[in-house]
Amino acid sequence: MNKRIYLCLAHMSGKEQAFIKEAFDTNWVVPLGPNVNAFEKDLETFIGENKQVVALSAGTAAVHLALLACGVRPGDEVIVQSFTFCASSHPVTYLGATPVFVDSEVDTWNMDPELLEEAIKDRISKTGKKPKAIVPVYLYGMPAKIEEIMAIANKYDIPIIEDAAEGLGSRYDGQVCGTFGRYGVLSFNGNKMITTSGGGALICPNEEAKRKIMFYATQARESYPYYQHEKIGYNYRMSNICAGIGCGQMTVLEEHIAHHQHTFCLYKELLAGVEGIVLHENPSSQFDSNYWLNTILLDPDLHVNGEEYAYEAVVQGAVGGAAGVTHEASSLHTDCEPNKNVEAMRMALDAVGIESRPLWKPMHLQPVYKNNPCYVNGVSESLFKQGLCLPSGPCVTDEDVVYIVQEIKKAIQK
Repeated sequence: MNKRIYLCLAHMSGKEQAFIKEAFDTNWVVPLGPNVNAFEKDLETFIGENKQVVALSAGTAAVHLALLACGVRPGDEVIVQSFTFCASSHPVTYLGATPVFVDSEVDTWNMDPELLEEAIKDRISKTGKKPKAIVPVYLYGMPAKIEEIMAIANKYDIPIIEDAAEGLGSRYDGQVCGTFGRYGVLSFNGNKMITTSGGGALICPNEEAKRKIMFYATQARESYPYYQHEKIGYNYRMSNICAGIGCGQMTVLEEHIAHHQHTFCLYKELLAGVEGIVLHENPSSQFDSNYWLNTILLDPDLHVNGEEYAYEAVVQGAVGGAAGVTHEASSLHTDCEPNKNVEAMRMALDAVGIESRPLWKPMHLQPVYKNNPCYVNGVSESLFKQGLCLPSGPCVTDEDVVYIVQEIKKAIQK
C-alpha cells in the first residue's frame, strides 16, 4: 500500500459542479438563493416526519440557535452528553449558561437515561429550577436510547435538542435520528456522511420555528427600508455555493450510508476471532446506525508492539490532520489519556499510512469544564481509554479494510 487511508472524508461525485456553476452563472453567491432552498427541501424529504430544515454555516451554529430558541439565557443550565465533541457543549457557554454533563451507558455509548433523570432531580434540588434543555448525541452515528430519553424529558417538560451531527441517516425504530426532539442538529463538515465543505442544518418542528431560526441566522433584521435591529442576530446562513455542493451530495447520500454500513460488516467479519478487540455495533434491531465511524475497543490486557514508546514524543499539530490551529502540547501526558496499547496501535497504523484516532475525550474530563456539574458512572472514561476510530469513509475500499485489519493483527504482540 502506498496511499494514505484517511479516517472519514466525504466523497465528491462530480454532480456538485453543475449546481456550483449555476450559482456563479446566475450570480447567486450569497447566503441565500435557489440552491439553499433546494437543499433544505431535499433534506426535508429525506428526514420526513413533517419537519422543516434551515441550512446553516455549521453544525455548531445549529446547536447555538436551537438553544436560543429553547430560551436558554445567562445563568441557566443545559444537560449535555459528556461523551462527545466540544461543539455539543460550547454553544451553551456562548449563551452564558452552564453545561451539566451526563455520562453514557454501555450499549450505545450515548446518554444514560437513568443518570439523566438523576441529574434533573439533583439540579432541581440544588438550584430550584429545572435545566432549560437536554442535548443527547448520536455518537459515531449510533442512535441513543432516544425513546427512554424522550420519556424522561417529557416527564419534566424539558425540550430535547438532538445532536445528530454524526448521525445523518441513522434510525431508531425506523425513524430518522434528529426528528424525535424539538430540534435536531446536522453537520456537513468535510468528514461527515455528506459535505458542503463546511456547514450544518437545524431540523425544526414547524414553519413558525423555522422562520424564527432563519430570523436569528440572518442578523435579526426588522422589516424597514433600512437596517433596524431589536434582537441580537448571527451571520449563520449557508451560502448558495455550499448549498449547491449539498444538492449534489444528496444524490449520493443513500449510497454513502450503504457504503459505511457495508464497511462495518466487513470489519466485523475480518475482526471476528481477534482476541482482545471488540467492534462496536447496534445493540438490537431497534438501532440502525449509519456507522459514520467504525470504532473498536482494545482490552487493557491486549499488548501491542511499541507500547514502550507510547507518549514518548510531544505530538506536533493535530492528530489526524484536523483542520485549524492547535496550541503546542505543554507536556507528554494529561491526567486522562488512552491506554498505552491504544496509542501504540494508533502509532503502528500511522506508520503504514492508516489514519486512526482515539475516541472523544469526555467533556467532564476537559480542563475547560473542570468545575462544571457532572453525573458520571465511569463508562465514557473507560471507553476513551480503550477506544480507537478506524477509517470508514466512502473512499475506503474493501481492499483498504482488508489491509487495515491485517496491520491491526500484525501490531498485536504474539
